[in-house]
Amino acid sequence: MNISIVTVGKLKEKYLKLGIEEYVKRLTAYAKIDVVEVADEKAPEELSELEMKQVKQKEGERILAKISPDTYVIALAIQGKLQSSEELADTLDKLATYGKSKIAFVIGGSLGLSEEVLKRSNEQLSFSRMTFPHQLMKLILVEQIYRAFRINRNEPYHK
Repeated sequence: MNISIVTVGKLKEKYLKLGIEEYVKRLTAYAKIDVVEVADEKAPEELSELEMKQVKQKEGERILAKISPDTYVIALAIQGKLQSSEELADTLDKLATYGKSKIAFVIGGSLGLSEEVLKRSNEQLSFSRMTFPHQLMKLILVEQIYRAFRINRNEPYHK
């Protein structure tokens, strides 16, 4: 299985980088993992609705450029479906069973994802109704993907 994690913005925080690197290293036993960062759109703090849409659209174009047509896309979105770790494991297992070997998880920038990215996604996943910084979400996501593989292989992992 080839899993891409496509995110907006460059990760700067060392503690997050170290955590992500650790889980990516662990995941190499189960799948090929590729973390792709696209540039975030520079914007002032205060934006109009139109300006927010334009920022998301530009970031969305960069995201979509990194996703091939045969990739199954799971967009992380607050309005997405809430799943337990076991349900995510089941989703990944079913995708592998039915020949979906290329999967991309997409994490938007601070304003979220564009309509185009949401339309391109095969499903939308929410980790919580709370808002998390997208940099932290990347760490949470790689940990949950790792946990999913451990669950699917009936291998021990802390609860």
